[in-house]
Amino acid sequence: MASITFLNDPVTLVGNEVKVGDTAPDFTVLDHDLSPVSLSDSKGKVRLISVVPSIDTGVCDAQTRRFNEDASSINNVEVLTISVDLPFAQKRWCGSNGLEHVKTLSDHRDLSFGEAYGVHMKELRLLARAVFVIDSNDKVIHAEYVSEVTNHPNYEAAIEAVKSAK
Repeated sequence: MASITFLNDPVTLVGNEVKVGDTAPDFTVLDHDLSPVSLSDSKGKVRLISVVPSIDTGVCDAQTRRFNEDASSINNVEVLTISVDLPFAQKRWCGSNGLEHVKTLSDHRDLSFGEAYGVHMKELRLLARAVFVIDSNDKVIHAEYVSEVTNHPNYEAAIEAVKSAK
């Protein structure tokens, strides 16, 4: 399992580490209207899953904006930003920031995504920063667990994986 720190303190990740070549695990998270969303809802598309601890922090905000901007020029890709923020807070944040190419989803209820992808930080009940790219056949083609949660992910590597996906 990946070794992760939050503000330089080690955290325990709960769930299974996802690796390149794995079949992407399914999950159920909540949309802004509290309706369930699963990986299979976007079957046939390339998915860039951007995982953040909280949309209302500087790095998470920048990460979400960056992937929103980068994805706007790529066809057949769905960008999902997943956190444990409440759906209402995510809706407010998206509305006030005018983001159109990213879908924010909440894992607050069951931590279904967090545990399926091994990003649930047990001590904080937050998700660790990570990025996954899943091709249209549900294969993981990029997986990055950011070693220090307050750092940025490798945006370029994720976007290159999206561009190379089928």
